[in-house]
Amino acid sequence: MASSPPQNFSWVEAGRLAGLAMPRMPCDYRYLSDNGIKHLVCLCERKPPNHEAFPELQLHHIKIVDFTPPSPAQIDRFLSIVEEANAKKEGVAVHCMHGFGRTGTMLACYLVKSRKISGIDAINEIRRMRAGSIETTEQEKAVVQFYQRIK
Repeated sequence: MASSPPQNFSWVEAGRLAGLAMPRMPCDYRYLSDNGIKHLVCLCERKPPNHEAFPELQLHHIKIVDFTPPSPAQIDRFLSIVEEANAKKEGVAVHCMHGFGRTGTMLACYLVKSRKISGIDAINEIRRMRAGSIETTEQEKAVVQFYQRIK
């Protein structure tokens, strides 16, 4: 039975990394699980509802206040979760409340590192893939500073 994707779900790299709005319903988690996602990274202050009903989805909680950028340590933690999961051929999905600001910021940092592109290019690419992503200048700055830190 094919389930429909959760709100604002899209792959940034098929089978490896996806972004979405906060999953709420059991069908959201089922969709993630059915599509090879084994790790769910929550960037909200509170964990998503109903996640404990899906123990096969490992929850990683990185608390970032809404409309604020992640710290360098939070970016590094997120990227190491993705790298470790992908090394085991396990997919990762990342979400904040609506899947735009905090999620887009982390996804752009992922592109900076994985594609070796500049912060600005990564921001533009995520916005092309996921309209409305990266909502504040501070979030944009976090991506550009991440690029400067690792280049």
